Amino acid sequence: MGFMIAGAATALAACDASPGSSGAEKQKTGAGSKAIHVYRDPECGCCEAWAEIARKAGYEVTVESRADMPAIKALHGVPDDLRSCHTAVAGGYAIEGHVPLKSVARLLAERPDDIRGIAVPGMPRGSPGMEMPDGSIDAYAVMAFGAAGEVSAFGA
Repeated sequence: MGFMIAGAATALAACDASPGSSGAEKQKTGAGSKAIHVYRDPECGCCEAWAEIARKAGYEVTVESRADMPAIKALHGVPDDLRSCHTAVAGGYAIEGHVPLKSVARLLAERPDDIRGIAVPGMPRGSPGMEMPDGSIDAYAVMAFGAAGEVSAFGA
C-alpha cells in the first residue's frame, strides 16, 4: 500500500491544487438529499467522469472548479494520507476521490455518526472515473475517517 500512496502522490500533483463551505452548500447537500457537490481542480478531467457516474446513479450533482483544493480538503477534514483529486460533499459527509457510488449510497442510508467521510486514496486505475482502456484495475479500499483523524475500512 505504501508504494500505491507514493504513486498516488505523483498522480495527485496533476490533479491536486480554501475554504468555501457556505450555508447554501450545507443546505444543498443535507440529510435526505440526493445532492452531491463536487470540488475539483480545474486541470483535472477524471473528476468530471466521477461526477457523471454519480449523475447516472441518480444524484443531483453540481461541480465547482477550485484552485485551492488542499484548503477544501482540510475544511472537510480529509486526512492527508487519504487525499485524492476531488472532494465531494453529500448529506453532510465528505466523499474523497473515486469512491464507488454503492459506498456513497450506503453512507447516506446508514448515516453513521462516528465518521466524517469516506475516501478512496489516490487515483487507482479501474475505480469509478478512472477506468482504463485496457481494463486494468488497481486494488483499492474505501476508507472511513473520523473527526479526530481516525481511519478504518468502510467496505463496499
